[in-house]
Amino acid sequence: MFEVKVLGSGCRNCATTYQLIQDVCEENAIPITLEKVEDLAQIMSYGILSTPGVVVNGKIAHAGGVPDKKAVLSWFKAQCCPGNESCC
Repeated sequence: MFEVKVLGSGCRNCATTYQLIQDVCEENAIPITLEKVEDLAQIMSYGILSTPGVVVNGKIAHAGGVPDKKAVLSWFKAQCCPGNESCC
């Protein structure tokens, strides 16, 4: 199970990123816990200066702008099935 956090103020891009991650993971049967983080102090603790930011298992995966589906999927492929690009 992956722990995923979307960091941001709650703007449209943050909401879109949250939904995109949820959709990609559901479509590919990738188990996640997904959390929105809107507290500025908590966001700053990750060193994110541009939102939305995405943290996967404690590591920054993305910052600034809405990622595309391919990028979202790539965050999980390397960890869930190293060496097997067709698993997810």
